Amino acid sequence: MTIIWTIIIGFVIGLLARALMPGRDPGGFIITTIIGIAGALVGSFVGQALGFYAQGEPVGMIMSVLGAILLLVGYRYLVPTTSTSRL
Repeated sequence: MTIIWTIIIGFVIGLLARALMPGRDPGGFIITTIIGIAGALVGSFVGQALGFYAQGEPVGMIMSVLGAILLLVGYRYLVPTTSTSRL
C-alpha cells in the first residue's frame, strides 16, 4: 500500500512542479510521476544535507516540489523537443 501512496504523492508533486514551471514539457503521465517521486528524494537529501530534516523524517511538501522543479529543469535540458517540420 505504501508504494501506491508514493506513486500518488509523486504524481501530485510532479503536477505541482509542472504547474509552477512555465513552458511545455516533453513528458507525460509517467515522466511526471517519476520526476515527482525523484523530486521528493532529492528534496529529502538536500534537506538532510542542510540540516532541515533528520534521517527518517518525512520530507516537507515545499522541499519535494523544489526538488521536482530542479529535476524538471534538468529534464528539459536533457530531452530535446522534437520538431515536426521537414523539408
